[in-house]
Amino acid sequence: MSWFLKQKDRLTALHPDMSETMVHKRILRKCGGDLEHAIRSRCIEPCSTEDYINAMEDITTRTKIGRNWYKSPIDKKTSGKPISKPNKPQAS
Repeated sequence: MSWFLKQKDRLTALHPDMSETMVHKRILRKCGGDLEHAIRSRCIEPCSTEDYINAMEDITTRTKIGRNWYKSPIDKKTSGKPISKPNKPQAS
């Protein structure tokens, strides 16, 4: 994943003396929650960057972990709910 590599490049530029294992740990902390746990469960330290990326891609393609689900306007139209608010009755 390009996100993982960008984070790794950013961290190695800021902290050139940081070990690869520490870089991986800091990147995993950015993932947080279920995704971090799933990656740590699959990769036994020390792992290469390639192993972490492969695990992350495998998890995100096979499960819903780590994905942001947003409703598009098409989803809202087909949800069965009215698109517009009903008109209020006018007082006489």
